[in-house]
Amino acid sequence: MPLSVPGATTRLRGENLAMNGTSGPLRSSIGRKLVVALTGLGLVGFLLGHLLGNLQIFGGPEPLNAYAQTLRNLGPALWVVRLGLLAVAAVHVVVALQLAAENRAARGGRYEVERRLAASAGSRSMLLTGLVVVAFVLYHLAHYTWQVVHPEFAGRLDAAGRHDVYSMVVGSFQQPLIAGLYALAVVLLGLHLSHGVSSVFQTLGFRHPRYEQALARVGPAFGALVAAGYLSIPLAVQAGIVALPPGVTFP
Repeated sequence: MPLSVPGATTRLRGENLAMNGTSGPLRSSIGRKLVVALTGLGLVGFLLGHLLGNLQIFGGPEPLNAYAQTLRNLGPALWVVRLGLLAVAAVHVVVALQLAAENRAARGGRYEVERRLAASAGSRSMLLTGLVVVAFVLYHLAHYTWQVVHPEFAGRLDAAGRHDVYSMVVGSFQQPLIAGLYALAVVLLGLHLSHGVSSVFQTLGFRHPRYEQALARVGPAFGALVAAGYLSIPLAVQAGIVALPPGVTFP
């Protein structure tokens, strides 16, 4: 059962309805925060699933290429999932931008300075890290899904006639610039999650003085774990731990 201060949610809702003059869920700050929290949770679930799939690269070409082929075999269903994820991400970004604009308009100069001094790096940079991650996701899709950037690493087939995703990923991450961009984006993603995940508990009402400090540590720990998982792949390629199959080369 969610833990919250009795009456606090009701008071906040009343204040926001008075400010906005409406009871629509997307027209109150509480409603928008709930939308951001729920869409964020959906995206976190995707991040974890995507990470588990990507980590199969440490098993060599066979498991990763088989995993990629399994996804391709879903056919139209895969595009339904992709479009659904894009829609969730779009709602998350748009509503988060609305909240950021609303917060800036509502804050005064002195209060803003005091708030920023007390805030964590993750909370201060939520808007920036979120926008950079969105930009990187578009680049990531153009690279690995649409294959319109770095086409020299695409179009290869493995011995079983499947798309050679393993060689594409390894060949790409052997390039320091690509690996560096990926690493930077993943670090910013971890920073974004460090505050975002902790904020979800507050938005959904899972707050209590007894658990406040413990819940505050969940976000940073989760963000660091996810970032480390994604970072392990380009770092392993750059270190030569994960290498191209024998006889496979890229210009």
